[in-house]
Amino acid sequence: MKKSIITGMGHFVPQRVVTNDDLAKVMDTNDEWIRERTGIEERRHLGKNSETNTSDLVVKAAEMALKNAGISASDIDFIIFATLSPDYFFPGCGVLIQKKLGCDTIGALDVRNQCSGFIYALSTADAFIRSGIYRNILVIGAENHSFGLDLTTRSRSVSVIFGDGAGAVVVSASDEQGRGIITTNLHSEGEYAENLAVLFPGTQYGWADVLLDEDNPITADEIYPHMDGNFVFKHAVTRFPESVKEAFEKSGERIENLKLFIPHQANLRISQFVQRQLGLRDEQVFNNIQKYGNTTAASIPIALSEAVQQGRVQKGDLICMTAFGSGFTWGSVLMRW
Repeated sequence: MKKSIITGMGHFVPQRVVTNDDLAKVMDTNDEWIRERTGIEERRHLGKNSETNTSDLVVKAAEMALKNAGISASDIDFIIFATLSPDYFFPGCGVLIQKKLGCDTIGALDVRNQCSGFIYALSTADAFIRSGIYRNILVIGAENHSFGLDLTTRSRSVSVIFGDGAGAVVVSASDEQGRGIITTNLHSEGEYAENLAVLFPGTQYGWADVLLDEDNPITADEIYPHMDGNFVFKHAVTRFPESVKEAFEKSGERIENLKLFIPHQANLRISQFVQRQLGLRDEQVFNNIQKYGNTTAASIPIALSEAVQQGRVQKGDLICMTAFGSGFTWGSVLMRW
């Protein structure tokens, strides 16, 4: 059976840096408050009036991943695109990237699993590779949060967290021993769907008619992201280590042999809490939320790309990537680099 290996990776973030002090100019917050609760120092924003869309962010990240893999767009058999901020309500971004990269008329699949979107996408790619259906799959995580953030005091607890960016990897079939994805696990718990959600637009509102109604009843609470922060935190610090431990139990690997843990960059305090629960050393955990904020589906591929660039990942290293977020959904990918 073929194994799935990551042969190329790339990332791209907007040039515009938004510091905590910048946010303090438009809402009642300050640098100390944000750092203490999230660990974030700055993030990248396209901004509400930008002409750059989510799919545009991906092009440079994908081109970097293809170059690193030593292949061209014509060698890609399938595209899996994870995002919560697509260019359009439909179609999804996958087909837009197929066009922009000049790929053949290959399949394109969109994943709507928010913070765990890249883990779900990577797990899906692994299943396709193992089955022998495809040889080279482009897996993408990208977000343009800033177009839809409420940058006022009303939403400060949510809006200070998120940033824009894109990451991409090429997942390829390989017969090479001692490398590749070892195991994955995926979970969901829809009971808590509304604890972290954007409620509008959606079919439960009859959204098209509502938008055209002169007495539009939709409020900011439905349009902008809603998050019960304490509730999400409590669940995240439970599900993160559960998923990691499940991966190691299934694989027979030992967690002390883990070279690098790359968690979804949701909140530095969550990552630090999970690190302590798992008994990991600082050098075993990669965090970059300090400079990018939470880029949702893009956070893990951006972090992975940076970790490789920094020499934190070498061939044969044991790597674990884990995410938790809206849905609730969560999961892990354990692999030998």
